[in-house]
Amino acid sequence: MVGRIVVEDVRPVVSDGRYPARAVVGEHLPVSATVWREGHDTIAARVLWQSPGGERTSPTRMALTEPGLDLFTAVVVPDTVGRWSFRVEAWCDPWATWLRKMAANIAACLCAPELANDFEDGARLLERVAYRPDRRADRDSLLDTAAHLRDPYLLPRERMTAATAERVASVMREHPVRELLTRGQTYDVWVDRPRAAAGAWYEMFPRSTGGLDESGRPVHGTLATAAAALDRIAGMGFDVVYLPPIHPIGHTSRKGRDNRVAALPGDVGSPWAIGASAGGHDAVHPDLGTIDDFDAFVGRARELGLEIALDLALQCSPDHPWVTGHPEWFRARPDGTIAYAENPPKRYQDIYPLDFETDMPGIQAEVLRVVEHWIAHGVRVFRVDNPHTKPPALWHWLIWTVKERHPDVLFLAEAFTRPARLFGLARLGFTQSYTYFTWRDTQCELAEFAADLVARCDEMRPNLFVNTPDILPKGLQRGGMAAFALRAALAATLSPTWGVYSGFELGEADVLAPGGEEYAASERFELRPRDFAAAVAAGTSLEPWLERLNEIRRAHPALLDLRSLRCHPVANEALIAYSKRDPASGEIVLCVVTLDPETTQECVVEWDLDALGLPAGERFSVYDEVSGEIFEWGESAYVKLDPRRDVAHIAVVIRS
Repeated sequence: MVGRIVVEDVRPVVSDGRYPARAVVGEHLPVSATVWREGHDTIAARVLWQSPGGERTSPTRMALTEPGLDLFTAVVVPDTVGRWSFRVEAWCDPWATWLRKMAANIAACLCAPELANDFEDGARLLERVAYRPDRRADRDSLLDTAAHLRDPYLLPRERMTAATAERVASVMREHPVRELLTRGQTYDVWVDRPRAAAGAWYEMFPRSTGGLDESGRPVHGTLATAAAALDRIAGMGFDVVYLPPIHPIGHTSRKGRDNRVAALPGDVGSPWAIGASAGGHDAVHPDLGTIDDFDAFVGRARELGLEIALDLALQCSPDHPWVTGHPEWFRARPDGTIAYAENPPKRYQDIYPLDFETDMPGIQAEVLRVVEHWIAHGVRVFRVDNPHTKPPALWHWLIWTVKERHPDVLFLAEAFTRPARLFGLARLGFTQSYTYFTWRDTQCELAEFAADLVARCDEMRPNLFVNTPDILPKGLQRGGMAAFALRAALAATLSPTWGVYSGFELGEADVLAPGGEEYAASERFELRPRDFAAAVAAGTSLEPWLERLNEIRRAHPALLDLRSLRCHPVANEALIAYSKRDPASGEIVLCVVTLDPETTQECVVEWDLDALGLPAGERFSVYDEVSGEIFEWGESAYVKLDPRRDVAHIAVVIRS
């Protein structure tokens, strides 16, 4: 139903309000709406921002920021986790209308007799506010002003001086006369803790942390040896350590090295082939240790300021306890055997997918039990494996059931899939999502990708992983260490959340087969101990660069904002330029990154000063956090990047 005043195009709203929009504690969340009515009277609007449970309601006046578009905006800042709500209210503001009318009349030099009725209208509006029970403190001032408006011995300009005095203006602005009040629809915003929006992730396999024995053979790592590796990860400035499945691995149809169908003696198998006689999704692989060892691992991470993200992969090896305990949870083939997972032509003989058609409630209850088990052991972040291959209803139910009990728990969707699924899963409740960043290489591709991230920031939060255990991007296969460095720079500065898979800092780039993206000697199927310290000592590690990127991110909140991300014109397609601005402090960070890991590239960047909130034609100084240099830039800025020295400028605008 349409009221006397139209309130439409409200943001942030996801799917017409079917799902909550996203924010985090402390975020400066912009609220906007198009508000209009017939005629020329002045319209005002405010947003009513309500805390979880309706305990607090904060009215915030909206500003008409784009009069030509009738666009009203305001900023709200949630201060606690939970489901907030808001609605936009609009009304006709007769006092503002009267002020505008009188300004025009006074400017036209109309005489007092011609304005008598107009001054009476203004006096009556002041009296309407003065006689409100809550305005007793302002009553005398407002009534005195009304008397001035009616005083026939005062000139029109003298009367208006009283009406526009700051004290009167403040009261009439903060406690306006509201006519034709129209209440818009109520919408929800789910507010997470800050880690939901910003963080640096590091993926590691605990089983690869055992080093080598005297004969040079890899030793299976444990949670204790993995805990010893946490100091290095924390030293690089990462916030979240993501573990692939740590559960028992099946023996039946176990895969061998490089995904060979037949395993040889000693092959450790894929961690995603979950389940054996030692247990299933709620158990720890015996070679890694015990649940007490896991608790100690989580505790050590917490001491270092790290969180542990655990993989939630809803699939089973043929040896999983669910296979014998709940055969109805799996699909039988015509010959009576259980169907293994397939993505033709790929076959995963070591994995049975769940069949959600026969006992969805039973599977839901068991998955919730598993998640609650790990929450009880200190896990507050889950990376969900291939969620796009499971029913959407499962995730919507599971995530919001967990959120009701544990509002601080976060879910990352590992869904490299079509847009409808990727963004649909985010709307259903996933806190973060993998994206197409891995395959975006050119300036045009990256600029379109960045614009899409901003356009969808109310519904999806990106997590830009530069590589994964099963994706070695082609750009990293041929570009050398500079390619790794520039991809890290892009991920760390484009998105508030980014991540790397262990071995990235060493420039691991051996591909299994030409034209593919599979790592040779993939860690998914074998132990991959690495000597990180030796690489640092030899100067062949990117650890210092990753540490510097994370230092810069923490020092500059603008880099942890997504809504302000803007790309700027660069004629040289081998460079990309973009900016970010912190909504709280106004800090501006300008980034220029080379996309060529081999050749020096130079060009003039055309910075859009209006988008940056800077005056047209202004010259300004920037401090480059990468090189330590100070540059004088303006609307046009010459840049030159030699990938053998620096792959990026991350420049902070210096304000006088």
